[in-house]
Amino acid sequence: MFYLKKYTSIFELAKDIREYIKYYNNERIRINLNGMSPVEYRAHYIKNIV
Repeated sequence: MFYLKKYTSIFELAKDIREYIKYYNNERIRINLNGMSPVEYRAHYIKNIV
């Protein structure tokens, strides 16, 4: 991701990093997590333990 775009400021880079982290944790679907995002999987796992 970072090598595909030339950033003109640290703020622009930080914004893209925050957006990528949000995507990575909340929107990215993983087959090995039963088709859930990492956040959904953790919430499901904790809900079933307690």
